[in-house]
Amino acid sequence: MSNTQGDWLTTEDSGCPGRAPSPSRPALRAAVVLVVLLLALALLSLLIGTGSSSAARAWDYLSGDPAARADAQLRLAVSDVRLPRTLAAVLVGVCLGTAGCLLQAATRNPLAETGLLGVNSGAAFAVVLGLTFFGATSSSALLLCALLGGIAASAVVLLFAASGRTAGSPLRLVLAGSALGATFHGLTSYVLLGTRSTFDTYRYWTIGSLAGVESTDLLPLLPVAALGLLLAFGCARPLSALGLGDDSARSLGHRPGLVRLVVAAAVSLLAGCAVAVAGPIAFLGLLAPYAARTLAGARIAVQLALSALIAADIMILADILARVVIRPWETPVSVLLAMVGGPLLVWIARSSRLSTAGAST
Repeated sequence: MSNTQGDWLTTEDSGCPGRAPSPSRPALRAAVVLVVLLLALALLSLLIGTGSSSAARAWDYLSGDPAARADAQLRLAVSDVRLPRTLAAVLVGVCLGTAGCLLQAATRNPLAETGLLGVNSGAAFAVVLGLTFFGATSSSALLLCALLGGIAASAVVLLFAASGRTAGSPLRLVLAGSALGATFHGLTSYVLLGTRSTFDTYRYWTIGSLAGVESTDLLPLLPVAALGLLLAFGCARPLSALGLGDDSARSLGHRPGLVRLVVAAAVSLLAGCAVAVAGPIAFLGLLAPYAARTLAGARIAVQLALSALIAADIMILADILARVVIRPWETPVSVLLAMVGGPLLVWIARSSRLSTAGAST
């Protein structure tokens, strides 16, 4: 193991006996700022929409004004449309931010992300199969399909990452993920070409949008997302040890194979939830962990928390912009994220820290 892994992990975070290091003050300040920003964006999301209800009227409704509360149209806009979308944006952001951070830590690859590694495409293919052959239309049915596809894709990618002498190589993983994603995309197109009846449902789902999300759609997903987050944060300490190498992790009492299996399960649960709610969302699971790592340093648990908060903030902001960019119509939130994420991905790929973080021996 070369010393280049220092950009990712430190020995004090490796699971050694003793008191675990506490988050640094900059990380704590960043967390507070991100939480405050999340609350502010959530409020703004409740005030802004594509309909005729103004932000002032929405504020009157939220502040308890009797006349605003009696307005059925305003109640529909704020409580039945904007509130579920806001909660969905938080859920999707937290899931994708945490899943991306997990993948990057498990593979020691700063380019690892559920979209780039084919997990989203696998989940999307499973959803198309469910829509076409099994009549899956409810949120719980779509969740099950997305989970099965995500599990299959993440298992293939992580098994590939753990094999060979160049395990964890960014180029190796990205090429494998691209090939896997292209395969699932081709299979999805093949199924859709033969079944026009599901195409209309799928095309709105696959563009990546939070429009039409209802509170009843989110409730079945919450326990699954909670389990995924529990597994993710439970992996933080073993992942720190795993970053020092499999032999070092074993000497510290960890089982690398089991750790990777738990990571795969957590990523599958989280990515499945996000895809089931909003469809495939690219780049978010890559950008948020990169920013979190800059703020948190080598502490995996802090990286996970900050990545979840950053992704939730970005997701809500993107959803707000999606409502106003071409008002009164909406822009798919995935389009806005791609417009920002594409150039940032090029910048990240050209940065010197990428080659350092992704190096392995």
